[in-house]
Amino acid sequence: MEAVREITDWDYNHVYLLDGNRAVAYIPAGSDTAQYFEQPLRFDRRGRRFERVSPDPFRASREKSTVVEVQGSRGETYYVNREDRVCTCPGFTFRGQCRHVNEI
Repeated sequence: MEAVREITDWDYNHVYLLDGNRAVAYIPAGSDTAQYFEQPLRFDRRGRRFERVSPDPFRASREKSTVVEVQGSRGETYYVNREDRVCTCPGFTFRGQCRHVNEI
């Protein structure tokens, strides 16, 4: 995963936490609070410019967050919200339950 700041010439530029071509979370412009998506969203970089952010501004919020990163049985990365008991894996999306939520 990588943290990137949008540097496109717009009125506002957010910081995003990306997992490949999916956005997992973002920090709105002018804020320090990360907003996590219930499920990763497809993220299109076309026509936009970004720079890597270091150190990762999402690290602290991930440690305090109810959202935890888990590894699937085939090495995929999923996110479980412990408070809402939801997961980003295909099994939870299809059935509404999965072992990731049950194990947390």
